[in-house]
Amino acid sequence: MSAHPYRFGIEEEYFLADAETRGTPRRSVKPFHQAAGERLPEIGRELLQCQVEVCTPPSIAFAAARESLMRQRQALAELGREHGLLVFAAGTHPIADWARQLPTKGDRYRGILRDVGLAGRRSLICGMHVHVEVADPDRRVALMDRLLPFQPLLFALSVSSPFWQGKPTGLSAYRLSAFGELPRTGLPDLMGDAEAYARYVRIMTNAGSIQDASFLWWSLRPSIKFPTLELRIADSCTRLADAIVVAALFRCLVRLVERRPDINADLTGVSRAIAAENLWRAQRSGIEAELIDEASEQAFPFDAALDTLLSLIAEDAEALGCTEEVADARRILREGTSADRQIAAFEATRGGDTSNRQALDAVVDWLAETTRAG
Repeated sequence: MSAHPYRFGIEEEYFLADAETRGTPRRSVKPFHQAAGERLPEIGRELLQCQVEVCTPPSIAFAAARESLMRQRQALAELGREHGLLVFAAGTHPIADWARQLPTKGDRYRGILRDVGLAGRRSLICGMHVHVEVADPDRRVALMDRLLPFQPLLFALSVSSPFWQGKPTGLSAYRLSAFGELPRTGLPDLMGDAEAYARYVRIMTNAGSIQDASFLWWSLRPSIKFPTLELRIADSCTRLADAIVVAALFRCLVRLVERRPDINADLTGVSRAIAAENLWRAQRSGIEAELIDEASEQAFPFDAALDTLLSLIAEDAEALGCTEEVADARRILREGTSADRQIAAFEATRGGDTSNRQALDAVVDWLAETTRAG
């Protein structure tokens, strides 16, 4: 066991946009990426050139993670200003046309695009990933199963993708729809134990479907790079505080299901189907969704579901020193999600002589400023 159980790390993906048009960068973004790599050792690349990724080092303190992400957000915003670019966190780019995006160079990315075709080019999306340490590798798969019902609630708090290809989608989060065109995405199937999971990965690898388990792009998976469970359900959070909320809740949930073996111990195909329905409800309505409780066979308002969750993890939040961070989830209910704020900015600007495109420009401006400010 690690000296610091339940260490965590956060990865955030951001979009790049032209500072004048707010759409796809008109010039090469290679100089931006080169400068970012020189100034920020934590920087990473994503499938498309108009994306950039940052990460925190492993930590046991959310104050340290917050400081790391704030520093990187502000550094990227300054680099963007120098290169005529805006940098922002959202699940989808409100304006950019997927057909105009250029893939990132590299064997892995070329291989993915060769394998998935047009669906890969259409994957103009950004997410947030949270790693939480689970020291015993044989426990990670069972925990992945038992965490399944909690994923829709975590997702609803992060929703930030109400626009796609210059149009309102009518959803709080379109990202999952775009991502769902790729294989091996969405909620994982119930695997049962580490042995069954290893058999699945072996079959998929031997059959040539995947190179390794990193090509399982589920919403939650055991990491093959770190001794962690990796949450991948969340949209990229525009407000840094929202990212911290989701990370803190997930960290507490990992501890909860480890110390309470009765929690979600006997999930079935029905359990997974209900989780999938709740995920759709969250995608459509965000924190306005009513979530179905399998035990009572009833749907409850989101605030009631959140209160239940916060009660469940109160002991874990205290033990992990993040009581304030998980309680901050209620702020999201008061202020609205990023998707809510984007829609509000769009509606406030649209009308009269203002076109939909101008209203979307206002959305991008809000995203960029809020990302920079944290």
